[in-house]
Amino acid sequence: MILTVTLNTALDLTYRVPALTPHASHRVTQVIERPGGKGLNVARVLAALGHETVATGFAGGATGATLRGLLAETPVRDELVETAGPTRRTVAVVDTASGDTTQLNEPGPTVTPAEWTAFRACFTTLLDGAEAVALCGSLPPGIHVGAYAELIRLARTADVPVLLDTSGEPLRRGIAARPDLVKPNAEELAQLTGSREPHRATNDARRRGARAVVSSLGPDGMLAATPEGLWRATPPAAVKGNPTGAGDSAVAGLLSGLVDHTPWPDRLTRAVALSAATVLSPVAGEFDTTAYEGLLTRVKVVEETP
Repeated sequence: MILTVTLNTALDLTYRVPALTPHASHRVTQVIERPGGKGLNVARVLAALGHETVATGFAGGATGATLRGLLAETPVRDELVETAGPTRRTVAVVDTASGDTTQLNEPGPTVTPAEWTAFRACFTTLLDGAEAVALCGSLPPGIHVGAYAELIRLARTADVPVLLDTSGEPLRRGIAARPDLVKPNAEELAQLTGSREPHRATNDARRRGARAVVSSLGPDGMLAATPEGLWRATPPAAVKGNPTGAGDSAVAGLLSGLVDHTPWPDRLTRAVALSAATVLSPVAGEFDTTAYEGLLTRVKVVEETP
């Protein structure tokens, strides 16, 4: 079983419009609702890959009830903890003419100390039997900035490999708790290390405590600094579409490879192919299966000099 944690879940709304024009009214041609937040996107992709997946985190209010109803339609097991505050919404507006996406994210409910205590108890119980755990996304109001570091230490005590995918101070504190893997994007990596040179920044992030660091470089693919070596993985060509959730699919690919004990080049191939196939899908947490299978043989992975 793979456990995903989404402390700031969301009801994802995707609006498609013929063209997005500032200061204008728009006729929406399609509306799609999905359970969202980075960890839930990861969970849905893992389930689509055939992995038994459990999702925990927080959900509350009418929005949370809608989210849980949608999650019940998937193979992902719901172990979300109830909050008094309502779950946030995120809105992605897709301009079908250009392929560009505009994202609007609400902040999330304030989590009380009692709700955090209930979550910690749930998380500790779920670690028993987990093959790996992913800690994903932003922290909702009320959660202390060292929350991910605290959860990493609990996972390490239970001898469960842990992947961290967050940003800012939660990433800085979390990486010091020595997770097995962190997956920042280029901007998150620059904020963490102060460097925008990919090799220097990725190696610097690893020296801060993570066993391995995989940097998402957008259309340039991924750079991985691991105990076994340094690799760069690139897609065959840039793809156009909705990039929302592409990084989450990459996390799913990395976790899938971890629990399947595949070599790092194969894990990166899976992650890059899933990321590109997600851009080709209309909503986050899903990927174009035909494109994914085709990309698996076309992703280029090369070992680089540290």
